[in-house]
Amino acid sequence: MLSRRHFCCAGALAGTTMFFGRAFAADSCTTLTRERQAALSPDDALTELRAGNERFLTQNMRNCDLLGQVRATAGGQYPFALVIGCIDSRVPPELVFDQRIGDIFSARIAGNVAEDDVVGSAEFATKLAGARLIVVLGHSECGAVKGAIDGVTLGKLTHLLQRIKPAIEAHGNAPGEHNSKNKDFVQQVATTNARLAAQSLQQDSQILRDLVTQGELKIVAAMHDVTSGRITFLQ
Repeated sequence: MLSRRHFCCAGALAGTTMFFGRAFAADSCTTLTRERQAALSPDDALTELRAGNERFLTQNMRNCDLLGQVRATAGGQYPFALVIGCIDSRVPPELVFDQRIGDIFSARIAGNVAEDDVVGSAEFATKLAGARLIVVLGHSECGAVKGAIDGVTLGKLTHLLQRIKPAIEAHGNAPGEHNSKNKDFVQQVATTNARLAAQSLQQDSQILRDLVTQGELKIVAAMHDVTSGRITFLQ
């Protein structure tokens, strides 16, 4: 049977992370150890991502020694969260959440859809590597959502866009034209798409369901506004 020892170095990483209670210190640039990661709750992880986006918005990002973090994480990694986001160049998870090397896993796919390989990656990040939180991060003005709404067909992208169809169908009675020029409609579909992807992670994975039931994992959806950089969590 696979275990975390197959994927993570047994040695602890250099440095420790300071906490206020069990949350992260806002000015900390140190990497997580296995022990610190294990001490975090899913709510701690969510609190840190919220705080990170606030640092990003206020231009108060941490100025850390990235090469130092490369060296510190060379022997193993203990990220506290997984962000499943779109490939959109305007939404880099590490930057908009003000996280450093080794802090978070990042899985990116057009339209932030939860297809099988993404679900498998989520199982690895959580069950085997210890992440406490999964955030499905959608965003405004999403090209994949617009393509799905307009019925775009293009090679293998055609199949991927089919995963967004349930979100489109959920807004079948929305006012206005149902095309990519209707910004309100696009935003509604993108938001629902993020919610449905978060739900499908549990529906498609007994492993993730069990972790949620045991209180070891939280799965949430969020939306990034490409005009402001603000991330809104969808509770």
